[in-house]
Amino acid sequence: MTGLKRLLSVADVERAARRRLPRSVYEFVRGGTEDEATLAENRRAFADYRLLPRGLNDVAGRDLRTALFGMTHAMPVGIAPTGLAGMVRHECDLALAGGARRAQVPFILSGSSNVPLERVLREAPDAWYQAYFPGDRDRIARILARLEAAGVGTLVVTADTCVAANRENNARRDFTIPFRLTPRLVGEGMARPRWTVGVLLRTLLAGGVPRFANLYEEIGPPVTREPAHGFRTGRDRLDWGDMAWLRERWRGRLVIKGLMHPDDARRAAALGADGIIVSNHGGRQLDGAASSLQALAAIAPGLPPDVALMVDSGFRRGTDIIKALALGARFVFVGRPTLFGAALAGEAGVRHVLEILRSELDRDLALLGCRAVGDLGPGLLAGTAFQGRP
Repeated sequence: MTGLKRLLSVADVERAARRRLPRSVYEFVRGGTEDEATLAENRRAFADYRLLPRGLNDVAGRDLRTALFGMTHAMPVGIAPTGLAGMVRHECDLALAGGARRAQVPFILSGSSNVPLERVLREAPDAWYQAYFPGDRDRIARILARLEAAGVGTLVVTADTCVAANRENNARRDFTIPFRLTPRLVGEGMARPRWTVGVLLRTLLAGGVPRFANLYEEIGPPVTREPAHGFRTGRDRLDWGDMAWLRERWRGRLVIKGLMHPDDARRAAALGADGIIVSNHGGRQLDGAASSLQALAAIAPGLPPDVALMVDSGFRRGTDIIKALALGARFVFVGRPTLFGAALAGEAGVRHVLEILRSELDRDLALLGCRAVGDLGPGLLAGTAFQGRP
């Protein structure tokens, strides 16, 4: 086996990406906040649920296809929004979007991305857009006008970034926003010449210092400068009243991301959200928060079936995805895995990661005794929440 074919798991892909990226860039992608307790909990929580396979079922002709918002996708897995993706690959947002489109899965473009959303939508017309809205309705209206003009059909509003998280691991490595070139970062770049030439220099020669292209109603400043409105100015004022106002104005599909409490999930459903993404931001916001899987288990029973229940944070295996689907999720999103894949081989790396997950999901579904993802349910789980009940 050569190249990507030697990488048999998501963990293999991450290890290879770690050898390719400067340490600070790798840690920016990998890390969480403070003690990284939630980052670790996102992975540990899967051990709370064990699978109870059924035997002697006909599992030939398995079908992973899943419908969501009027579209049929190849599997119930999509690419979550990952900000500053251009740090790992030149025009990485296009690689992520293209990989998702060719794999026939959803892609969510981060508001902190570097390639203008108009270009991304030309590559992937069905891409979703994830917004970091301020608590200022005039500014929100101007951003909505840009999204409508670009043809965005699904808007994802982030609910868990009212203030900046305490990302000590980034600060310790001089990786700050606005970005500052320090002797440490220069040294790390020199130690990774392939990244320096293929990402940093290529990006600078192609268009200068990367910009916050999609955070506001206009193309923002370079990542080395503070935006005129600030990065998070007014986000701490965003509330449910703004969400109700937004629902009235936005004619496309509305998804609220970053909800962890059952009451918030029900409130989102009541105001007319088309879907929610249960998420703790990959352990990158409130350290000590519950895992997304734990929150999903609490939210699923009380959410109306017409609201799409989705989840992200911590998913690395097909069995992880199966556990979330069995708990009631309709879709699972991954962020770091596809970002590491892009770091290695651009769109081909993204597609390789998605194929790893598709292959695992197909195999694990069969071994569980199921022919389709619709066959999954809590009766196939044993664990602390189910007392071993089949």
